[in-house]
Amino acid sequence: MIMPDKNIPAELGYRFPAEWEKHAGTWLSYPHNEASWPGKIHTIFPFYHQFISYLAKEERVNISVTGPEMQERVNLALELAQVNMANITLHILPTNDAWCRDHGPAFIVNPAARYPKAIVNWKYNGWGGKYPADLDTTIPARIGEKLGLPVFLPGIVMEGGAVEFNGKGTLITTTSCLLNPNRNPGLSQTQIEKFLMDYYGVEQIIWLGEGIEGDDTDGHIDDLTRFVNEDTVVSMVEHNKSDANFEPLKKNLKTLGSIRLANGRQLNTIELPMPEPLYYENQRLPVSYANFYIANAGVMVPIFNCSQDQVALDILSSCFRDRPVIGIDSVEIIWGLGSWHCLSQQEPL
Repeated sequence: MIMPDKNIPAELGYRFPAEWEKHAGTWLSYPHNEASWPGKIHTIFPFYHQFISYLAKEERVNISVTGPEMQERVNLALELAQVNMANITLHILPTNDAWCRDHGPAFIVNPAARYPKAIVNWKYNGWGGKYPADLDTTIPARIGEKLGLPVFLPGIVMEGGAVEFNGKGTLITTTSCLLNPNRNPGLSQTQIEKFLMDYYGVEQIIWLGEGIEGDDTDGHIDDLTRFVNEDTVVSMVEHNKSDANFEPLKKNLKTLGSIRLANGRQLNTIELPMPEPLYYENQRLPVSYANFYIANAGVMVPIFNCSQDQVALDILSSCFRDRPVIGIDSVEIIWGLGSWHCLSQQEPL
């Protein structure tokens, strides 16, 4: 059901949970847009199915497909990949693309409410009009209808990859993305902050600066800085001073060092090294270990067949003591300019 405009989630007691909080499931949009992996889409599926297989061990995996033919094909492919099919549900929900983090449902919760779970359906415009998004932008409301959940419509552009949460009132984002005129040109920073607070149920916004090279989203936070507990983040750093990422990441690290959280605590920051640069057809790709996804069964981390992979996995293993940290080869997936976090959206209990 679409909620009236006057109903503000924060005023009703809703909040956006941290990703490590228990999931009811994960939502995905099965890749089908060959333009996102030109000449290579066939190479991504072994790794994508591996990702699904890990997810399905301990939570339901809801996958949007374009129609009955794809539904049949995906069912067969997942069975051949020996995925736990008891935890797989395929929904006929046509999409433009696979990046469910950005077009998927933003689930908010309030255990005391008549509806303990609801969805925020932000507008999605293909990262500032770069790509078609007419189908993608309708996905959250259509999922809300399927699940019988209230759906709030803020009426502004927002993407899941642009925001990061500790579940305790703090949100991190970037000026390069959310203040870009290709998103909400009529809104000021203060006005955007009000929407974030009203619809995500947060009280503190931390603004970082630029994103990484090769990121066509204008600087999503999920390639830069991620919470690993309510007062600690991991943040990407580049040690090569001649690399284009060196200065922007250094500035972001400096900003984080001055932050106190909504609870009054100093924000702790753990450095994660950038992978070695990766190119395909002379295009630099947005490789980053920060694009991990925290699932019930473990933390799925993109790896890129380079020397920093194990360093990053060891650092993240020290951050997540309650679940395994699993590296999944992302060399093929990243040609689509995103990885495991970009492809997924969690549904909390």
